[in-house]
Amino acid sequence: MPKMKTHKGAKGRVKITARGKVMASKPGKRHLNWHKSGKTIRAKGKKFALAEGEARRIRDLLPYE
Repeated sequence: MPKMKTHKGAKGRVKITARGKVMASKPGKRHLNWHKSGKTIRAKGKKFALAEGEARRIRDLLPYE
């Protein structure tokens, strides 16, 4: 059976931790930040764990991560 391919779009957006949690960045930090408060921009710099159903879908896209 051939090797499975990694989904490159998913690989760039999420990170799988050593314990298997799927961490993603919060949206809305890339541009148009001039009217957002510094508190909001700092909060969007943090990562968050995806819900288990969502994480299961992502793990299927990243077979070797």
